[in-house]
Amino acid sequence: MRYEPIDPQLFIENRRRLAELMKPKSIAILQANDIMPTNADGTMGFRQSSDLFYLSGVDQEETVLLIFPEHPDPKFREVLFVRETNEHIAVWEGEKLTKEQARNVSGIQTVHWTHHYEAMMRLIVFEAERVYLNTNEHTRNESPVQTRDARFIQEFRTRYPLHALERLAPLMHHLRAIKQPQEIELLQTACDITKLGFERLLNFVKPGVMEYEIEAELLHEFIRNRSRGFAYTPIVGSGANACVLHYIQNNQACKDGEVILLDAAAEYANYGADLTRSIPVNGRFTKRQREVYDAVLRVFKFAKSRLIPGNVWDEYHVEVGAVMEKELIDLRLISKKDIESQNPDWPAYKKYFPHGTSHFLGLDVHDVGNKYRRFEPGMVFTCEPGIYIREEGLGIRLENNILITAEGNRDLMASIPIEAEEIEQLMNTMA
Repeated sequence: MRYEPIDPQLFIENRRRLAELMKPKSIAILQANDIMPTNADGTMGFRQSSDLFYLSGVDQEETVLLIFPEHPDPKFREVLFVRETNEHIAVWEGEKLTKEQARNVSGIQTVHWTHHYEAMMRLIVFEAERVYLNTNEHTRNESPVQTRDARFIQEFRTRYPLHALERLAPLMHHLRAIKQPQEIELLQTACDITKLGFERLLNFVKPGVMEYEIEAELLHEFIRNRSRGFAYTPIVGSGANACVLHYIQNNQACKDGEVILLDAAAEYANYGADLTRSIPVNGRFTKRQREVYDAVLRVFKFAKSRLIPGNVWDEYHVEVGAVMEKELIDLRLISKKDIESQNPDWPAYKKYFPHGTSHFLGLDVHDVGNKYRRFEPGMVFTCEPGIYIREEGLGIRLENNILITAEGNRDLMASIPIEAEEIEQLMNTMA
């Protein structure tokens, strides 16, 4: 891996916290993600199961983790299975973790090769009454391809039909929503790398540059700073492209007088940052662009101020919507009459601000969490209001990553320029 080694105490503590939530006489079984095929003999890049990584720190395919806090034999209370390496694998793919390396990474002392899993499982599972298995319960999830977790559930039910199955996802969502100090450090590193990429662009962008050239500059800066690359597919939308919320073609020339909406950030140690900035192609905002930019920035600052302990998702978004409503009236985009006749389920402001203001952030960019849980210290959210005026070919969005603390919140991207004057100054003075 490109990233620096992570103190295994993080994963030891995460497993301890999970064990406290499990019912008596229970075992949890977690599987690594599959390596997905492309065409011929090609494969996609491997991305570890976030839950497995959260509990073990192992970033390798064909990994299995068992957690059985009450097993009578202490050596079976935590068991890790990793893919056995050999000379052929070492030559063609590179070496895999040895057992000792797996112990050092995870803090788990009982380590076996994955092909010994079935035999070992029979020595362990019959002491359990309940078995926690994992599924993807993210509210936005769509999985048309069968996952390794789904296959394993079917296989487990066939082999052990009388065990009671439990959902692991609610426990993991509860735990992962509160970031531990080491996780916050990893997220901060991802944000700091993202800053380097953004600042590199301020001297690079000019009329005529291609959107994909901007993407390439970012990727270069991210990778040279130990990132695996983008935390998500980058959006580099100039002009009217900025009004397409998930524009990813990034194949157009950036023209004089346009604004570029840049939604791109780095990943570090599987933790993803999430940044959006809107910058003028020629280094200067027009009067209208500046009006819209400042309106979004005011909404951003208000929304950020409401990411505090005790607030709750739906109430927070109602508050932000009310502020956005006023800004859109002042920009002459909606009227009080529009508001009076609006559909309560789709307020008038949604014509120009159709998405939410925040989402959980962590091992997944749209991280797991429960929208009905009140905000608590340790939660990390994005803050990303935007205004998209298709009839003007102008889209502005601003986004930072916010850590909630007992005293309020901390902006993990506070050092990344966001004020219009600062962006203009840097674009026109950086060497």
